[in-house]
Formats: sequence, C-alpha cells, structure tokens
Amino acid sequence: MEPQALKAVVSEGLLSFPLTDFTADGTFDPGGYARRLEWLKPYGASALFAAGGTGELFSLTPDEHKSIVSLAVEVCGKEVPIIAGVGYSTRIAIEMAQAAEKAGAAGILVLPHYLTEADQDGVAAHVEAICKSVGIGVIIYNRATCKLGADRLARLAERCPNLIGFKDGLGDIELMTTIRRRMGDRFSYLGGLPTAEVYAAAYRAIGVPVYSSAVFNFIPRTAMEFYRAVASGDTATTDRLLDQFFLPYLAIRNRKAGYAVSIVKAGAAIVGRPAGPVRAPLVDCTPAEVEELRALIEVLGPQ
Repeated sequence: MEPQALKAVVSEGLLSFPLTDFTADGTFDPGGYARRLEWLKPYGASALFAAGGTGELFSLTPDEHKSIVSLAVEVCGKEVPIIAGVGYSTRIAIEMAQAAEKAGAAGILVLPHYLTEADQDGVAAHVEAICKSVGIGVIIYNRATCKLGADRLARLAERCPNLIGFKDGLGDIELMTTIRRRMGDRFSYLGGLPTAEVYAAAYRAIGVPVYSSAVFNFIPRTAMEFYRAVASGDTATTDRLLDQFFLPYLAIRNRKAGYAVSIVKAGAAIVGRPAGPVRAPLVDCTPAEVEELRALIEVLGPQ
C-alpha cells in the first residue's frame, strides 16, 4: 500500500490492536492468533495493528514479531490493512520494519524505544532512520520515552515523505493542539491513550477523530457502537456506555500497572476468545477482578 493510501485509510474509522495469543506456558500460539483475527476481521475496523502495545510487542522476540506480522497479513491483509508495531533500539526497529514490509504489511507504527530517556533530537533521528529504511507508510506513537514536539515533527515531515501519521498516547492537550494546528493535513491523527473511548469526544473536538480501541478485542460490537456514536454526536449513547461500562472498567484497569493489557486478555477469555496469559513483567488480573469484569460485559449483551 502506498503511504498516502494508508494515510487515507487511517484518517477515518476505528482502529484496533489485536491481542497476541500465547499458550499456557507463554509460547506464541499461531493457531489461536489466526482464529482471533478471523473473528475480528468482519467487525469493521479500518486497520489492525499487529504486535502493537496490546499485542505485547515489548515482550516479543524479533523472530516472533516476524511470525506474528506475517500471519496477520496472511489472514487479514486482503480485507483489512495490517500495520506492524516496531520498537526497541533503532537497529532492531529497522530489522522489524523491513521484515514487516517484506511480509506485506501496509505500514509501520513506531512505538517508543524502551527505558532510555533521550533528547528530542535523538528520538527524531531514531524515527527518521526507521522511515528511511522502508517504503511503506510510518506512524509515530508519541508516548512514554518518545515525546516529540511540533518543531521536530515538522522537520521529520520534510525529510520523511512516508511519515504519514501521528498517534498521541500522552494526553497533553496543549501539545496535541499545537501539533494539530502546526502540521495541518500533513499527517493523519490518531488518539492512542489507554481506553481511548474515554477521551474520544475531547480529541475529536481538537481535530483527532480516529482512535484505536483495545476493548474491540472482546466487545467489538460495543466498540463500534461507541465509535459511531462519537462520530455522529450521539451523546445519549456515549454517556450510557461510559457510565455502564467504561468508567467501571477503568476502575479495575487502574489497580495495577500493566493492567491495560491484562484486563483485555481477561475480557477475551470471558467472551470465549482466550489469548492465554500475559508475559512477565505483566501480571494477570485476579479471579475476583475477572468476575467484576464479567458482570460489566454481561450487561452489554451478545457481541
């Protein structure tokens, strides 16, 4: 897919990060992953991020990443564009990006490099090197150790024609507004905060109409219903779902660091689509928390 075609795809609709399936001992489960993608494919996501944050990129080996992206392209690529998450050091991220391009991925999402804090010039050099290593479209994920402002993004846009998207995971409205006003239509803009539904209306108001949904992994019908309600200004529906599901869900998710992934895996198991345990250093939700989540899901009805 040409970078500008990918930009058009991710400029509207709902996006999601499928979970990565593991067996009980933590080994990648390709059969389970393929079945998950087949299940999610018809629900209407504009694109899917393989090996993204909810897919536990941070715990995968490069060989596992290659297998996951290749399988996602094989299962979904003809119907739903696959965007591959990449991370770690610059050289590992380039290796991942090039393998994903070879496998047929439509684009790359650059997740933050891990642990090491870096100056914006260094982060920009990291992103530029990844962009220049591939011909497909690249989206940068501003989150954690990867925090770029409008000036660096403007320079990157000049140097990297295939840098077509900006995803925000910081929640800094002043920064997001500055970037949106400075860069205009040069990028597509995506909301990327954990449980993005809670921020969706506010982000839409500042010109960020698209977001990625983690709960799409286990309540895809409700996730699409919420997205359409935000897009149409149906506040009765968004208010109902926020009160009925999303705010109580956040109360569980916020109990432990890393639960943004763990609770999604718990939800998938509850609806009969188990993806196995999370990998260390994450921890799974407790049995009591799983039951709390089950009660919230049951109120929503069949998915």
